[in-house]
Amino acid sequence: MFSRLISLATKTFSTTGMDPSHYRSAMTSASQQPEIATFAAGCFWGVEHIFLKHYPPSENKGILKTAVGYIGGKELSVKPSYEEVCTGTTDHAEALRIEFDPSVVTYDELVEFFYRTHDPTTLDRQGADIGTQYRSAIFTHSAEQESIAKRVTEEVQAKHFTPKGKKIITEILHAGPWYDAEEYHQLYLFKVPHGYQCETHRLHW
Repeated sequence: MFSRLISLATKTFSTTGMDPSHYRSAMTSASQQPEIATFAAGCFWGVEHIFLKHYPPSENKGILKTAVGYIGGKELSVKPSYEEVCTGTTDHAEALRIEFDPSVVTYDELVEFFYRTHDPTTLDRQGADIGTQYRSAIFTHSAEQESIAKRVTEEVQAKHFTPKGKKIITEILHAGPWYDAEEYHQLYLFKVPHGYQCETHRLHW
């Protein structure tokens, strides 16, 4: 967390040279009703960055737009600030909310990519980032998503983690209230390319 705060304190938030439209669909052009996927996998800067790097909306790969924010917190903790979430007292997880076109990219594929791009075997941490806000979790928006998430988790466990003697501890939970993070967090690593990025946010297979 401290390295992230240092990054925030020392970086400017100029978007010079960055075209936000590359990472946002100008219009929702899904041939089916768009769906929402919500994932927590540590520092949301890196989670958003790696999903958009591999599924840029401008290339029509299925992700239409994203937002980073907070989910899974205490019922009485409404619209928490970044600083409040960092204390761990609100119980919120830093998370990525994805609007996607299921006719182009399936929920199954997004869940598998989620597992592929972080370490789901560490409790309340990713790399050097430690705290409940950095936990690994899938927040589902329907019974179908819950079923898919559980199935893909079992498949990924058997293929990638059981042979290593490791156990996925990712939570699979019904999505509760979502709160967008402050604007400076949105697309952070596209605005500040040399900003802090957790070491686990990479392709693991």
